[in-house]
Amino acid sequence: MKLHAMTVAVALLISGVADARDTEHKLPIKDAMAANKAMETLGSDVKFFFGPDAPKGAKVVGTWVSNKKANFVGKSDKDACEWAFLSAMLSLRDRAVAEGGNAVVNIESYYKKKQFTSATEYECHAGAVTGGVALRGTVVKL
Repeated sequence: MKLHAMTVAVALLISGVADARDTEHKLPIKDAMAANKAMETLGSDVKFFFGPDAPKGAKVVGTWVSNKKANFVGKSDKDACEWAFLSAMLSLRDRAVAEGGNAVVNIESYYKKKQFTSATEYECHAGAVTGGVALRGTVVKL
């Protein structure tokens, strides 16, 4: 019983240490779109517009958040952030298709509901084991 209690205590201590790191990165969108075959994976059926510059005259369908995590073990923060970014972008693309839209506009980082709007950078948070990217975008029909 005592050994079990010690094992649980050590596990809790280790998990607390593993999740303690929360390094904020602002990384180039262009690098993430060039990594991991992102453009090929996303396809060309849905267009993406970062920051406040969106095409005029689009029919707004709705705004959604995509919050995706990635395994950071054995990867650089940049590489893992690019995987999380691609996952978030795929989620926005799938939402656009499901809602009948053909573009996602006004895409911004939205980690822990904190806005970071940029046409050139996205925000990623890296932990010791996992990290993530949260994006918010408006699905439209151009």
